[in-house]
Amino acid sequence: MKRLNHIFKQDKKTVIVAMDHGMGLPVNPALDDTENILKAIVRGGADALLTTYGIAKRYGDILQDVALIVRLDGGNSCLGPGCEPELLFKVEDAIKVGADAVACMGFPGSAGEEKSLKNLAKITTAAHEWGFPVMAEMLPGGFSGKVPWSVDNLVLSARTGCEYGADIIKTSYAGTAEEYARIIKASYAPVVILGGAKSKDLSGLFACVEEACSVGAAGVAIGRNVWNHESPEKVVKALVDLVHHGAKASEIRL
Repeated sequence: MKRLNHIFKQDKKTVIVAMDHGMGLPVNPALDDTENILKAIVRGGADALLTTYGIAKRYGDILQDVALIVRLDGGNSCLGPGCEPELLFKVEDAIKVGADAVACMGFPGSAGEEKSLKNLAKITTAAHEWGFPVMAEMLPGGFSGKVPWSVDNLVLSARTGCEYGADIIKTSYAGTAEEYARIIKASYAPVVILGGAKSKDLSGLFACVEEACSVGAAGVAIGRNVWNHESPEKVVKALVDLVHHGAKASEIRL
């Protein structure tokens, strides 16, 4: 798909910053100054932003130079009891705010796996009618913590996302580089690794990025460790160096 070329550079890799957490997670005060954080992310050289309909609509002028991936599902928050996403927006809504792709969760092994996978099927078929790529965030058991994010479970989840038609798989990193290569091999769509909870020490995250890319990961989709850092621009630049320029994690200085 042509729009994938907006997300992935000529090396077939990408640095995506995720800023879709405000649909249900506490993001304040870290994202109170959304405008300047977005500007810092763009200056840092991010290839794409995974975000919400609201941010895409409000800050389109700032985001002209990055690819835009808009999340279409959600519908629950940390204040409520549920954790299974619903479809909230349509592909046409993403088109209206200038998106290059859309995103959806897929939770194999969760209590609501059938719903999440039906959501993914609906989105992929609808998006592909418009020539829109789909990012599937494939997480075993979702965020329940009841299903381990083991290599075996991530292999199954990544492959499931491919079979449902996803064009990009976003999933966790696990195991050694050699073990993680099984996930890359099982997926016939490019795999980007998520960043997880905010870390006090980014060296571990950078090491995971280096290892994942060394065995074929197509990049990253990292959020809180970027926008919750005192210098989002520097973190993005570090990720660009790791993903696109083959930098070593041990060489990164923020």
